[in-house]
Amino acid sequence: MVKTELCSFCVKSGILCPKCQERLDKGRVTQLDLNVIRLLSELEKRYPMLQEVRFHKAVEVGETLAIMVDRRDIGKIVDEEGTVLLAIGEQTGAKKIKILGYGGDDRHFLEELLAPLSILTINTVWLPDGSKETKAILQGRTPRYMPVDLEAVKQMAKEIQGITLRIEFERQWNPPS
Repeated sequence: MVKTELCSFCVKSGILCPKCQERLDKGRVTQLDLNVIRLLSELEKRYPMLQEVRFHKAVEVGETLAIMVDRRDIGKIVDEEGTVLLAIGEQTGAKKIKILGYGGDDRHFLEELLAPLSILTINTVWLPDGSKETKAILQGRTPRYMPVDLEAVKQMAKEIQGITLRIEFERQWNPPS
């Protein structure tokens, strides 16, 4: 069964025990997390490799659903044919699904979040009020068609890792006149 901090009985039955209910009430687990865990548990029947996946968190922003699992489990969800991702998309209605590795440093997290765009450098910008922003400079110029919703990426970075993100491109795209 998908590994999570909820007990397997609660996931299968849909009725939460007092400990799991407390996790939900305190915000350690969200309703979206619960829905994704149940979905992954259902998909285990068709895709047995999901039984060993360690689930950590799910975040939905706009049309994008991000699912955080252990780094070593990413390949179990993102298979060559993309069948698991398609099944998740069909069940959730999400148009874009990002599978992110849990743990590690901010650079790896941002690289996964911004894929297929390439990060040239990441800098920390300290603001006069004492807060900080992380500035990611992406390689190349601003593409005409953006493969990633940058606003969704900024929101996800804030929700998942607490990163206030500023995104810029190495060179700005100037349309022909």
